[in-house]
Amino acid sequence: MLVDAIEYLVCPVCRGDLAIEGMVVRCARGHSFDVARQGYVSLLTGSGVPGTADTPAMVAARAEFLGSGHFASLAGRLRELAGHQGEGTADRRVVLDAGAGTGHYLAGMLGPADVGIALDISKHALRRAARAHPRVGAVVADVWRPLPVKDGCADVLLDVFAPRNGSEFARVLRPEGVLIVVTPTPRHLAPLVERLGLLSVDESKSRRVEEALGAYFLETGHVTEESDMLLDHKAVETVVGMGPSAWHTDQMALREEISRLPHSMAVKMSCRISLFRKIA
Repeated sequence: MLVDAIEYLVCPVCRGDLAIEGMVVRCARGHSFDVARQGYVSLLTGSGVPGTADTPAMVAARAEFLGSGHFASLAGRLRELAGHQGEGTADRRVVLDAGAGTGHYLAGMLGPADVGIALDISKHALRRAARAHPRVGAVVADVWRPLPVKDGCADVLLDVFAPRNGSEFARVLRPEGVLIVVTPTPRHLAPLVERLGLLSVDESKSRRVEEALGAYFLETGHVTEESDMLLDHKAVETVVGMGPSAWHTDQMALREEISRLPHSMAVKMSCRISLFRKIA
């Protein structure tokens, strides 16, 4: 809930402390932000929501697919890797998820006393993130802008298939905190990428991650998490609909192509999970 996370948030206008008064989040200077009935608050200012925010259809597809357990091994590995990170730094850990989507991975990583902060540009995603866990505060924010989060408050910062703002990530992470970044490998969603003409993983992905983070973070290790999924036609349509290919795919044409696939198809989930520490 927002009440658990509010002490770690700041006003996006003046950077002052925030407090909750009923269904309003307010700073001492009077800047106020309404809490939606679903439990999230928008701390987005300026020109509004970029056109890349996940749509209701994309969010519904993601919730359905992840809820079916197809990426369970990834969620489990993230929970394992984060399990001992940040312990001993505070009475409770703060786990911040930048680009949290529905809050699926964040909710699975929280320990008994941890507080989660879900940041995403899509209010449709945050409607679900606000209900993903009793101690998750859901906030509409743009990862490319200054984050509405206090300096040095996060013990663990999670970034799963999301933009990476190196300077802001370094600002909000504790000196001893850890940044966990998940990116797809070229094997991710094979052979669907080839069969359906989906967006493929850029071969320069690793270089772009280094460019975004290298001035602020040092990679201390990485693992590759892979699993084989057996997907029927409905699940294939769902996994395509929840990702970036949804922006570039005609729905009717996609269904026609999927109908030509085997009724049950082996599909690869393949991700690189990288651990980073702040450069002193």
